[in-house]
This record gives sequence, C-alpha cells and structure tokens, in this order.
Amino acid sequence: MDDGFSWNPEPDSGIAMRWIEANGQRFELAEAGSGDRLALCLHGFPELHFSWRYQMPLLARLGYRVWAPNLRGYGGSSRPEGVDAYRLENLTADIAGIIDASGAEEVTLIAHDWGAIIAWQFAIQKVRPLARLVIMNVPHPMVGRREIKHWRQLKKSWYIFFFQLPWLPEKMLGRGNGKAIGEIFVKSSCDQSNFGPDVQAVYAAAAASPGALTAMLNYYRALIRYRDALDLGHGRVDIPTLMIWGEEDVALNIRCTEGTEEWVPKLELHRLPGVSHWVQQEAPEQVNAILEDWLTRA
Repeated sequence: MDDGFSWNPEPDSGIAMRWIEANGQRFELAEAGSGDRLALCLHGFPELHFSWRYQMPLLARLGYRVWAPNLRGYGGSSRPEGVDAYRLENLTADIAGIIDASGAEEVTLIAHDWGAIIAWQFAIQKVRPLARLVIMNVPHPMVGRREIKHWRQLKKSWYIFFFQLPWLPEKMLGRGNGKAIGEIFVKSSCDQSNFGPDVQAVYAAAAASPGALTAMLNYYRALIRYRDALDLGHGRVDIPTLMIWGEEDVALNIRCTEGTEEWVPKLELHRLPGVSHWVQQEAPEQVNAILEDWLTRA
C-alpha cells in the first residue's frame, strides 16, 4: 500500500492530511477546522475524500471539525482482502471507530452514494449517537427496496449485477491505468466543468493502485452476497435529516426520493434540476448554500 497521498490541497484551503487508526484499519484522512463538533463526510464509488473538497472549507467556517476519510479499500486506507471484509457491518464499524477516535461530543454525518448507504444503516441502527444526517443521492433503504422492484429502477441498476462478475469489471474499469474511472464523472455529469483532466487524474491514479478496484467493487459484491447484513428493523431515523438530490442521476430514478418521510419524519428534501449524481462536486455552490442554511437551523 502506497503511503503517499493522492490529493494535495491548496495551501489556503485549510485542509490538511493525516492518518488515523480505527477498527483495526488505517485511514487516510482529510481534515479541516477544529472543535468538539465533528462533521464526518463519507464519499461514494468511485470517489475519495477529495470529493468533499468544496464542502470542507464551508463546514470548517461553520465551526465544525471536518473529517473526510478514504473509506477502507480506497486511496491509501487499509485494503483488506476478500468480499467478506466489505460487508456493511464492517463498514459501519469503521465509522464507529472513526467517531470514537475523534473524541467529538457531537457528530453530523454527511454522505454521498456508497457513503450514504453506510450512513443510512449507521443512523437506523444507532451505532453511535448522531445529531444530524445529510444524505446525497441515495434513497432510504426501505425506498430502495420498493424501487428496485420496478423496471424504472432495475434498468438503471444494471451495473450492480455486472459488478458481481469476477475480474471482468476490474479489467474494463482499470483500462488506461484507471482512466476509465476518471471518465465516469465526465460521461455521467450534466456540467463537466468541475471534472477536468486534473480531477480525473486524481481518481484514475487512486483506482490504478494495486488491488484498489477489486476492493471498491467488493462493496457491491458484499451487498448482494450478504443481504442479511442489511438489518433495517423499523427503518426509522428520528434525527433531523437533509436530503440533497441531483435530479439527473443516471443510476437512480427520481422516485427514489418519494416516501422517505414515512421513515424519516424530520426530513428536508432539496431536489436540484439539471444536476447529476455527483451533486456536491458538480453543483458545489447550490449544495453549500443548502448545507449552510440547514445546518444553522437544524
């Protein structure tokens, strides 16, 4: 595993890099701000802590200590082998360990894509106390279960089934030293201006690291193989929850936002037209305005 960081923030960004140990793993962490209130940002596939580059300075300005880890298997973080290592119970345990390592008195969990799958599970199971939850472009799991039964969503989820195949997904996504990974953002976004060659190169380099793609894909393989790990109980999330959703999501149909309040009574939903799945990177000004308004009210 390469101990070099794949992201070198601008000196005036207030973002620094460090390592932490949690849940028996070593995590590559981007950090900004200080204090006892932690804003913990969880990235998705095929992203990195880098995907929160526009939100971290804002959150620090709002008085949060901001931590954005590379999740297990990503970047320089620990990369355990085997599909079993990427079960949801292990992923939520990582988040619990990171929160414990922070020593924070209050935690706001902010998550996108796969990070949001973990965050929903974490909040439903109440693994650790949370003050607030922010979800970007991933449905509540009960809504997800409803939508996957319909062709409108099933046809968009084809890639999950493709990812179950051995070696072929790695071969296709790894071509050009990870170039195909960097291109995903351009091909599936509405506004490509924040996904230039330099940004693509960060994601491509991380994906090209030995074993990285297999680890990243193992999230999907474990989700299908160990569906019993998705223990939702009543599915309720009683803390204030903000959902931000780019409406032009190629992987998730817009009805994935509907009905969430049945399980999340303190929900506030913001739908952003003309914005893709990569909402916090593609439309950072809109997302940050919503975040600042909500965090100062919730």
